[in-house]
Amino acid sequence: MKNKHHYVAIMAGGIGSRFWPMSRTAYPKQFLDVLNTGKTLVQWTYDRYAKFMPAENIFIVTSEEYVEIVKEQLPLLPIENILAEPSRKNTAPCIAYISFKLAQIDPEATFIVAPSDHLILEEAAFEATAMQALDFVENIKALATLGIKPTQPNTGYGYIQFEGHEVAKGIYKVKTFTEKPSLEIAQTFLASGDFLWNAGIFAWKVSTILAAFEKHQPEMFELFDHEKHHFNTPQEKQAIQKIYPQCVNISIDIAIMEKADNVYVIPSSFGWSDLGTWNSAYDNMEKDYFSNAVASDNVVVIDATKCMINAPKDKLVVVQGLDDFIVVDTKDVLLICSKEKEQSIKEYVAEVKRNKGDKYI
Repeated sequence: MKNKHHYVAIMAGGIGSRFWPMSRTAYPKQFLDVLNTGKTLVQWTYDRYAKFMPAENIFIVTSEEYVEIVKEQLPLLPIENILAEPSRKNTAPCIAYISFKLAQIDPEATFIVAPSDHLILEEAAFEATAMQALDFVENIKALATLGIKPTQPNTGYGYIQFEGHEVAKGIYKVKTFTEKPSLEIAQTFLASGDFLWNAGIFAWKVSTILAAFEKHQPEMFELFDHEKHHFNTPQEKQAIQKIYPQCVNISIDIAIMEKADNVYVIPSSFGWSDLGTWNSAYDNMEKDYFSNAVASDNVVVIDATKCMINAPKDKLVVVQGLDDFIVVDTKDVLLICSKEKEQSIKEYVAEVKRNKGDKYI
């Protein structure tokens, strides 16, 4: 039985620059079929929550410029459930917006906040963990987050340290948050056994998160609180356009989670990947006999191994002699990059922008 007071806010406003050149500012990775599955990442995310959330309780927070793409890709989503941000201000303003809006719709709301572009392979395990988080925060003034049990010392993720004793079954108080660590520190974290990857998936009661904004981000709280009577009215867009330019650009982790003392974590395992890079896409795709992951039906691979290849379906691409490379071909850009240099793709995009302007960004 779906609970009418349960909601989800899916954040779909990012640019996904590490998936360039497939992901562009005008059409970023959450709206692409990165893994060649027949569904885009935002469609996978929507479908995942629709299994245990009332359809009318699913909200998408995105950038103004992507509203039409969201409508096209999620035709079942009510139009009033698409929240359009006038500018990118990171996750804290985005979460403040949906929190104030939901508080007007349903003061009893409990909701999950989740990214639109993550991969979750074990959906039944994820649903059980999400319900556990929602049930926990419903009865206690807690901010909950899902922490992923780490499988290797990954330096691309933030880490959450938790205390040793359970406060409820499978739920622990958070001790510290750490931004992306060095390899040496990540190895120490893994060995200690009390650190988890920060998946950026949260659950809380709307009243609890608003109280946290009031305490830890009073200026941002004031901005939204002053205009909240316009939410869910024809004046909402105007109100948001007034608020956003005054909001500080800050993540929810730094704005609230690192400051609050009522933060709890559920150590989780449900086949999660943040799909942040071409290497993470490679890790989650089927490989051929020579460990190449090919996302296209029109690629011929000769004497190449361990490559990630993505190409348009209407173009023949022949790859010969490459070992451990990323090859991404689009209608106007070809990227050939060593896999070990994938963290530098953002720098290459900046270089392209300096030399060629915004045309290829």
